[in-house]
Amino acid sequence: MNPIELKNKFHLLIDSIDNENLLNNFYDILKRISNVQEGHLWNRLSKDEQEEVLLAFEESENQENLISQEEMTKKHQKWLL
Repeated sequence: MNPIELKNKFHLLIDSIDNENLLNNFYDILKRISNVQEGHLWNRLSKDEQEEVLLAFEESENQENLISQEEMTKKHQKWLL
């Protein structure tokens, strides 16, 4: 999806929402995200942490390493309450 199509879909989504709290939350999230400099979080990580993130990403590409949302929810139910 190109940026113009994505923006149009995003505008349609926003236009379909009547909940003021939800709109305010979307606005706050987007404002916060747009103010963050690209790479800022990455640059705050140590080299070891960066390597761990890259390794986790590589491992996530292998379907055998993934579990379903349902399984994850069951496994961590005590922290999700």
